[in-house]
Amino acid sequence: MPEFRIDGVSLSGKPVQGVINADSMKLAKERATQMARERKFKISGIHTRSTFLYRVKKGTDAPVDGEQKAFTKQEVIDALTKMGYTVVYVRKQLFAGGGKVPDIEVVSFVRVSADLIRQKLPFGDMMSMLINDIQNKSLREAIRDINQDLKQGKDSEKAFQKHEKELGKFAAHMLGLASKSGNMGEIFESTAKFLERNAQFKKDLKSALIMPVVTLVILFGAVGYYVAVIFPDTASLFEKFKIELPPMTKSTLKLSKFLTDNFVWISLIIAIPSLLMARFASTSRGRMMIDQYIWKIPAIGDMTHKTSIEIFCRVFYALYSGSGENIEVIKMAAEACGNKYMEHQIKTIAIPLMVEKGAGITEAFEATGVFTKTALSRFHSGAETGTVRNTAMQLAEYYEKETGYRMRNAIDMIQLVISMIIMIVLTGLTLVSSETATIKPKPPGGWLTFFSYYF
Repeated sequence: MPEFRIDGVSLSGKPVQGVINADSMKLAKERATQMARERKFKISGIHTRSTFLYRVKKGTDAPVDGEQKAFTKQEVIDALTKMGYTVVYVRKQLFAGGGKVPDIEVVSFVRVSADLIRQKLPFGDMMSMLINDIQNKSLREAIRDINQDLKQGKDSEKAFQKHEKELGKFAAHMLGLASKSGNMGEIFESTAKFLERNAQFKKDLKSALIMPVVTLVILFGAVGYYVAVIFPDTASLFEKFKIELPPMTKSTLKLSKFLTDNFVWISLIIAIPSLLMARFASTSRGRMMIDQYIWKIPAIGDMTHKTSIEIFCRVFYALYSGSGENIEVIKMAAEACGNKYMEHQIKTIAIPLMVEKGAGITEAFEATGVFTKTALSRFHSGAETGTVRNTAMQLAEYYEKETGYRMRNAIDMIQLVISMIIMIVLTGLTLVSSETATIKPKPPGGWLTFFSYYF
């Protein structure tokens, strides 16, 4: 998430400065205006933390190029000058790159981190080692920035969540929690395990679907060209001589004319709702509705539902201490589960029941309507025996195995469906072509008129 510095002047004339995180300059300005109104100061500037490229030299040495993140160009110049360099130039990097890092890079970083933490390597030393070894520039810069923030004593959760774009939301959230949980090793291990499994599923899905999907795209492209271009030219030949067309040929010709005559309107009818749906899905309300109803999709819905419960249980296990009800732990686990609807239900139903009415963990979870009967039964047993934490881990392991099996079945099912679509389309195309080939033209005036028309 981009970082912004707010500069201002208080009513007494003293300079005021603060740093905030926001998704855009517009949101940063809104938050800065609200802060200025509440704390009674006047805003003099809002600066985005950017990457600056510089070239410096010292004495007769060769010039040295480098880059530095800062809020203003002058900050970089002042810092380099204090170090004794002569500044040749400093300019803002126009194309900073960044963006989502490949999954394999994030998985590698988290897995190596988990292994080094298990070997009792100090966290600061671990981060320094990884910065030197990471090949991906975006990830390397993100880790360097996180390390600097942690050394400056900044909140670890905010330090990691600033880089959701590079790390991914789940990894950024979990690693941010790990640094201040007192149970860093287990959280890094749980995160690494989930990311590895998720990356393997994506890899298997791509390898299983890439050829069928490419075949499907080429097939529909060929069918579209046949229906819109080749078939009308062939069928119009028979229409000129008022030859009665067979049923499938006639229907295909009507479809072809309808598609070509209304191409613009059809495109708009498809594009406009798609854009509106994409826009709605990007809002918090849209995301919550999607996350709520995605569980009702056959096969995939049940799998995503149980995956969310698995993540919740893993985070719960890593953070749960056994003292009290651990309300904050439940809140953190809900935020990390990856489903906005589940997070909303736990925060607005389960937690208030536990805090305000003293409900037990099983009763509160059951009221949310987002946990399976199996999960509720296991939590109930864990609450009675005092083994809630271990129960959460058992549930996570159980659902990991079940969803892994279901994922493999889902891949096989998708391949089968795509193969059936290809078969149906090819069969229909073959039938229409065969029917057209059986037409016996009987033009008015006999065969002589027909041949004289073309020859």
